[in-house]
Amino acid sequence: MFGALLAVLLTGCASTPEPPAWQSSAHGSLQSFSSAYLRGDTRIADIEFARARSELAATGRASLVAQAELIRCATRVASLEFDPCTGFQAIAEDVGPAAHSYAAYIAGRWQGLDPALLPAHHRALLTTAASTGAKSRLSGIDDPLALLVAAGALLQNGRLTPADIELATETASEQGWRRPLLAWLGVQAQRAQQAGALDTYARIQRRIGLVGNMPK
Repeated sequence: MFGALLAVLLTGCASTPEPPAWQSSAHGSLQSFSSAYLRGDTRIADIEFARARSELAATGRASLVAQAELIRCATRVASLEFDPCTGFQAIAEDVGPAAHSYAAYIAGRWQGLDPALLPAHHRALLTTAASTGAKSRLSGIDDPLALLVAAGALLQNGRLTPADIELATETASEQGWRRPLLAWLGVQAQRAQQAGALDTYARIQRRIGLVGNMPK
């Protein structure tokens, strides 16, 4: 997913023969932010994001700062943290329709959205009916973070299925991303408890204990 967004930083405003230093610096810091946040290291994530945003703000281009803010908010959505995307909202009036569409998408506000304005990973979900059988609608998304963001958007939109939850949980597990894994295990545990599946609930709780506490 972030390939599409981060490409703006490198190719969307690249120069010849050598791009300015801020592009590679901002790109690297955003990648470091995402990695740190997903593994649960909030302190490092905050430092890296502040560095990236500073580099982008130095250009005076709201569209670039908006991309960074949307990356931060999408990473939080992947971890089921659904607070308002205030950093984006502060500069929303100065950015184009694609940025507004993506902000609405990750918040689960899909009514009236044009799929063509979204990154390719996410377009199909707006037109695909609910998954059938054991197959998840997310299975066609090959980027792990894009898959988790899509799952978070589906949850907010009220369209998430058990197959989607299972795929999101195991995707976070495969990547070793502690923060979203704990969040999705929490969803599984809650549903097992509500269904009275006490053995399943206990197994999930043991797995949560195995993942352990996140660094500060």
